[in-house]
Amino acid sequence: MDTTVTNPPVPLTEREPLARHTSWRIGGPARFYAEVARPDEAAALARWAADAGLPLVWVGGGTNLLARDAGFPGLVARFRGQAWRVDEHADGATLHVEAGAPMAGTARRVGAMGLTGLEWAEGVPGTIGGAVFGNAGCYGGDIAGQLEAVTLLVGAATEEWPAARMGYAYRTSALKDGRRGGMVHAATSLQTPPLILSAALRMGRGHPAEIAATMRRIAAERKGKTPWGSSCGSVFKNPPGNSAGRLIEQAGLKGRRVGAAEISPKHANYIVNLGGASSDDVLGLIELAKAEVLRQFGVELELEVRVL
Repeated sequence: MDTTVTNPPVPLTEREPLARHTSWRIGGPARFYAEVARPDEAAALARWAADAGLPLVWVGGGTNLLARDAGFPGLVARFRGQAWRVDEHADGATLHVEAGAPMAGTARRVGAMGLTGLEWAEGVPGTIGGAVFGNAGCYGGDIAGQLEAVTLLVGAATEEWPAARMGYAYRTSALKDGRRGGMVHAATSLQTPPLILSAALRMGRGHPAEIAATMRRIAAERKGKTPWGSSCGSVFKNPPGNSAGRLIEQAGLKGRRVGAAEISPKHANYIVNLGGASSDDVLGLIELAKAEVLRQFGVELELEVRVL
């Protein structure tokens, strides 16, 4: 343990490679890395980081994150709580679920109970918290359409926000917008960002067999579109009335490589780590795609992923 940073409230790992915690399998070492399973642990860790003068970034499953090879000079932490319960009521139910629960696994679990509303999330990687943070969605559904309320750790205090306060728009929220356009900087992180602790999701009722059939169809369609290899899913948001993948393909960039990163020949809105890709390789392809789509079509692509 660094002698200048002492008495953490939970075990820390020093110089933890962030490549172990991102689906791109890219990222240098965080000065410190920690995982917590309870809200009180998260609050204690946030207080400790602030007292120690350490920038703190909360992450989910790392499925929407590009960590730079230089690493992060502060604390990267993950909330692992996965508790859940269902409150039944006359016109459906409310699912209360902690942010560390897997998005797709949760969708399957409640679907088997005959609860509808999350079928679209079959195969969606990452956690409930990450989905709430970025307004995850596909196949006609999204978190914004299901969320009733979210419980947050703001500083060391717990707050409950109604869904309206999340400021949802396509693939973004008030929380994500606060990241300065998707870039997370150590210099701006000393004001500890809010941590999503849990969500309350509105659920309907249906027949388990019909829900399962819908999810099988979605799973098959998703599998047919998803390139093999380490990636973060869609790199760019779809522009209004258009498709980022289609624009990148029409720009002639499918299969283009920088180092060991490649714009997928199968789906042009995916950048795949072919093995040993660096963050600069990925960022090089991101800048190339943005520049060519702007030059050829006058459309400015916007990142869906965060860059740490």
